[in-house]
Amino acid sequence: MNEIVTIGLDLAKNIFQVHGIDACGQVVVRKPLRRGEVLKFFAGLHPCLIGIEACATAHHWGRELSKLGHTVRLMPPAYVKPYVKRGKTDAADAEAICEAVTRPTMRFVAVKSIEQQGVLMLHKTRDLLVRQRTMVINALRGHLAEFGIIAAQGAAGVKAAIEAFHAAQDNLPTLARRALHGLINQMRVVASEIVKIEEQILTWHRNSAASRRLAGIPGIGPITASAIVAAIPDPTLFSSGRSFAAWLGLTPRSHSSGGKEKLVGISKRGDSYIRRLLVIGATAVIRRARQDNASKSWAAKLLTRKPARLVSVALANKTARIAWALLARNQTYIAGAGAA
Repeated sequence: MNEIVTIGLDLAKNIFQVHGIDACGQVVVRKPLRRGEVLKFFAGLHPCLIGIEACATAHHWGRELSKLGHTVRLMPPAYVKPYVKRGKTDAADAEAICEAVTRPTMRFVAVKSIEQQGVLMLHKTRDLLVRQRTMVINALRGHLAEFGIIAAQGAAGVKAAIEAFHAAQDNLPTLARRALHGLINQMRVVASEIVKIEEQILTWHRNSAASRRLAGIPGIGPITASAIVAAIPDPTLFSSGRSFAAWLGLTPRSHSSGGKEKLVGISKRGDSYIRRLLVIGATAVIRRARQDNASKSWAAKLLTRKPARLVSVALANKTARIAWALLARNQTYIAGAGAA
């Protein structure tokens, strides 16, 4: 049998599909493997190039196969899809992966370490709990409004609504009181878990030199800095800061036809979590720029001719490029050095 040089591996829960070719592009192996047979199969091969679609378990298999001496390349599934010839089968997907991984213009995803995945799991859990807290607060407000208890928005409004409920609860039905007490208790439990997770993220941030450097950029705090560092194991995979911003979906989406090119809103592709954190941080910077009347700052100048929301997205784009430059060049942020 000819020596296998490139393999496309289609991951699954139980049955994996392998498609391997030799140096001439001839198919050498095309077979399904059960989960327990995967490492044994690749341990018996000479080191080769393995392509995998970036998915939930891809980083785990990337680390395991790299330990066996193979070169593993992860690819976004959207970039592999055009190479699928016909139909949706595991064999067709594995063949498409094998073809895509050999393309010179293909973009790859760096394999994350266990530590980086652990930090990202903290971020995802925090994001989930924050959304659950918002749901509980909205439900609490809605139910209280049915009994005429209304409060202002924000954390202070929630506290005022709970105080008003305690003051008027003797006049409410017993079943309603039980339901509302359950929501209040749930909100406090979720809030307590969010605080615990944020403390763990802050501890990791303080022990990471790269994360501390990013936190020096206006609009980036420990949460955003740690998320960026954990999500970007190798910043050199991006050719420039604009490529990194495009990966976050912060660059304009182009539409061209008949030789005419038009730029519309941002693409909103890529990592929505980091994009949202950067936009929130940029919004905070803009508010400070307005209060301080910093007419010489980049954001304040743009605010004189553009809407605030557009400026916040533009500033998030600029912040993402600065963050990439600091990571790729191992530098520290200097205020005013890149002012334009």
